[in-house]
Amino acid sequence: MPLLELSTMPPEALSRTTPLNAVAAGELLIHEIYLSVQGESTYAGLPCVFVRTSVCDLRCSWCDTPHAFNRGERLSRADVLAQVLAFDCPLVEVTGGEPLLQGEVYPLMAELADAGKTVLLETSGAHDIANVDPRVVIVMDLKCPDSGEEHRNHWPNLDRLKPTDEVKFVIASERDWRWAEAAIRDHRLDERFTVLVSAVFGKLAPVQLVEWLLAAKLPRVRVQVQLHKVIWEPTTRGV
Repeated sequence: MPLLELSTMPPEALSRTTPLNAVAAGELLIHEIYLSVQGESTYAGLPCVFVRTSVCDLRCSWCDTPHAFNRGERLSRADVLAQVLAFDCPLVEVTGGEPLLQGEVYPLMAELADAGKTVLLETSGAHDIANVDPRVVIVMDLKCPDSGEEHRNHWPNLDRLKPTDEVKFVIASERDWRWAEAAIRDHRLDERFTVLVSAVFGKLAPVQLVEWLLAAKLPRVRVQVQLHKVIWEPTTRGV
């Protein structure tokens, strides 16, 4: 099926979910499927198949995948599953875009788990995770103020996450760090889940983030870097 050009409009003018209306039942709008190494989370460095869905209803100021906003290919769920299984890789991440905008993502993740895969879901945290298969490891963003999307955080998700899930903060400034530190302490996140913090690439030096973390005395919180941006040129796609 040919690539679907959803819109040539700039992201700020694009209706954020309307393109999905063109996708039939049993289909997903997929931006890309590829094999690489996991660049983030506690699974960083492991070979991983990435299923990147199209369309996102957030517009984070630092987003590094805006190319997924308005281009995608309509594929049946069975085709997506077959493509992923053909890589014969034990780790799969469903990412985006925002995967939870597409209803077929839920049974896809369950089918991948049924096939014996370790399944990661990367989600913005703006959407209810209640219906995600409990075998899936959720890596959920909490959006800091400089993202411009702090107001979209769906806080009830914190009571739906499992101890095996991970919470991520992307930090662009000291204001973001202070906000993240308060959220970690107020919700005892580091006692309940794996907590990851990362610096916005090219905007905040990782050493500064490390200094803030050490001064805060949060020994369970883990600094991460985007490994794929260290291995490849940072704007490289499909890695």
